[in-house]
Amino acid sequence: MLQVRDLSGTTVADALKGIGYLGSDEPPLAAGYAEIHIEQGRVLEREGLTIGAVDSSWYTQKLDIEVLGEQSHTGATAMADRRDALVAASRIVLMVQDVTNDFEPEALVSSVGQLTLEPNSPIVVPRRAHLVADLRANSPEVVTAARATLLAQIEDVARQHDMTINVQDFDVRENQYYPEAGVELTEKIAAGLGLGVRRMQTMAGHDSVAMNRIVPSVMVFIPSVDGVSHCEREFTRDEDMTAGVDVLADTTWELLTGALQENLT
Repeated sequence: MLQVRDLSGTTVADALKGIGYLGSDEPPLAAGYAEIHIEQGRVLEREGLTIGAVDSSWYTQKLDIEVLGEQSHTGATAMADRRDALVAASRIVLMVQDVTNDFEPEALVSSVGQLTLEPNSPIVVPRRAHLVADLRANSPEVVTAARATLLAQIEDVARQHDMTINVQDFDVRENQYYPEAGVELTEKIAAGLGLGVRRMQTMAGHDSVAMNRIVPSVMVFIPSVDGVSHCEREFTRDEDMTAGVDVLADTTWELLTGALQENLT
């Protein structure tokens, strides 16, 4: 993870070192992990509940897509002679969205969240476009089917636009299942505090999804107003946050006193 680079080539290690947070100690031994997070959806709000006991995560994968056209002048090149990488990439962006229509509503979510151009000049037809497509579903079969559809469509785009399009799979994450004892613990604690609670899945990849591969983990959701997240309108009410902290505190105490120890391998 420390060797991952951003678009400018800076590694995570370099960035942490630059602000004095790299550290030098070995990571501590852990026996359990608990995390609280906003739902980033509308289920809890819609059902009038305060706590989500997360029991599993969705299957996710990304596609790294490189579109290689030919650089030329935006004013001097005839339209028929252009091999515009962005035009082809734009078609792929729409395909990534439209593939969700092949399945039941909300069975698959998808997006292109990152797009970079070269040379990214106002007077140059782009020679290269790089984009990342994100596919997520509870069912691995749904993601696999959507991927197959997109690969076939991308081949058609490459042929129609006379250019090379390279596609690579990466960041494939299987469904993760939280310990049943941890889910039941969250439900018990929430009920004891007089809070409405339900089981639910996480579509996002939280820290606890990764930690759950290492130690028994607990994931607690609290409501998000209108389901908005990752933007400035993201908001959760104070009373929901304090209720969530109460659940997290009691959960942490239970973990410290031996809960989920039987789940350690």
